[in-house]
Amino acid sequence: MPATKKIGKRSLLVTSATLLSLSLTAPAFADTSPTATPSATPTGTSATPSGTPSATPPANMSTVGGERLGQAGTQVNLGTGAPVLPKDLTARSWIVADAESGDVLAAHNAHWRLPPASTLKMLFADTVLPKFPKTTKHKVVPSDLAGIGSGSSMVGIKENETYTVHDLWLGVFLRSGNDAVHVLSQMNDGIDQTVKDMQAHADELQALDTHVVSPDGYDAQGQVSSAYDLTLFARSGLQKKDFREYCSTVRAKFPGETIKTKKGKKTRESFEIQNTNRLLTGDSDISTYQGIAGIKNGNTTNAGATFTGVAERNGKVLLVTVMNPEKNEHNEVYKETARLFDWGFQAADKVEPVGELVPPKGVDTSAQPGANASSPGAGKASTKPVAAASDAQGGSSGIGIALGITGGFLALLAAGVFLINRRWPLPDLMRRRR
Repeated sequence: MPATKKIGKRSLLVTSATLLSLSLTAPAFADTSPTATPSATPTGTSATPSGTPSATPPANMSTVGGERLGQAGTQVNLGTGAPVLPKDLTARSWIVADAESGDVLAAHNAHWRLPPASTLKMLFADTVLPKFPKTTKHKVVPSDLAGIGSGSSMVGIKENETYTVHDLWLGVFLRSGNDAVHVLSQMNDGIDQTVKDMQAHADELQALDTHVVSPDGYDAQGQVSSAYDLTLFARSGLQKKDFREYCSTVRAKFPGETIKTKKGKKTRESFEIQNTNRLLTGDSDISTYQGIAGIKNGNTTNAGATFTGVAERNGKVLLVTVMNPEKNEHNEVYKETARLFDWGFQAADKVEPVGELVPPKGVDTSAQPGANASSPGAGKASTKPVAAASDAQGGSSGIGIALGITGGFLALLAAGVFLINRRWPLPDLMRRRR
């Protein structure tokens, strides 16, 4: 039967925007790294002694968000007129969800605990971004760059140079710079403290498949997440204005090295960095996806290619996460993501959800409008508020991207302010790509 849960039509007021050039041809940067050494595998993870996941998901997976999401294989309830799922999907795990209601439209091994690669940087940003105003300056010392994994993707941070927090976040989001992650982690009282903060935040978001070992997503013993958890991180992060700005920025200027001129004066040049998200920028074999607005890609030896994206069409906002396609073709993770987005936009009102994206722990939403105790995964936390947090101090300056202004429900909860079924002010950039 067709899904009965629908979001009402809402008006959208969009601010003016500066057009960005999208003619990018630079190759994607992968956060590649050596295979992890043998390690103990966290409960619920299926892995070989080398640290790479096995070819089959475990028999028992988490049921957070609904019983169907804990089952192996593809989960979907097609209603009348709903299109069938794409037949050429090879990813080990994927999920398609309504970003606003939290309904999971379809999933495949949603809770399979797999290496996340740099998609884990979404959790890093959601955890650390609110802690520092973007105008804060930091002079990089050698210890800030210690311990970066061999083969890591880098934005090009130099010792003894000063960067703003804004610069560092551009390095994290656009170039997946592990050097930028390490500098921000050191500002946050060190790598170990940052890992603890990230794990605590993951637990609060009920992302219980996630075990954090390194803040940058570099292959590490026991470091895992899931398509379900990565989607929770994206949904939470998108509530932050600066997160939305950074993850949707196509290109930006990044500070270079300070040099002395022939006249003895010091000058500091800059260089252009471009986003490695190929649904946002396009590539030789893939076009910019209509309605795309970020979020984060990754690629390591153990993880393969991973990606979480958000896109909007005709008032519908979807989140898609794809982990480790088996098909070994250029940009395959983006191609499979695009096919799932296409399916999701066509099927959104013609499928019965197989689960939901749960709210954070400790949030009592039983009295909130739209609460549905009979929805999939109903129970302790069965309604669908977006896990929100206040914007990073200092606001958002742009980088040529305007933000839409939209309405929605606001709920003041005991634990803070959370946004219930609201339209997000996603960047106007994506709406101009129809």
